[in-house]
Amino acid sequence: MSSVARVTTITARSEKSFEDAVRVGVERANSTLRGVSGAWIKEQKLHIQAGKVAAYQVTMEITFVLDD
Repeated sequence: MSSVARVTTITARSEKSFEDAVRVGVERANSTLRGVSGAWIKEQKLHIQAGKVAAYQVTMEITFVLDD
């Protein structure tokens, strides 16, 4: 059986950690897309306020298999 997948870019943010930002992004993708099968972290970015880390942001490519 063959399949076709699509890739979409999303950005997620967390005040806790990069890992939490990834979790938030994957959970959100799973709630709106069917057939999520993988993710590639393209970029990690810190948001700094008053000299301290205020938030962690990730940009990721989410792969999902299209319905037949």
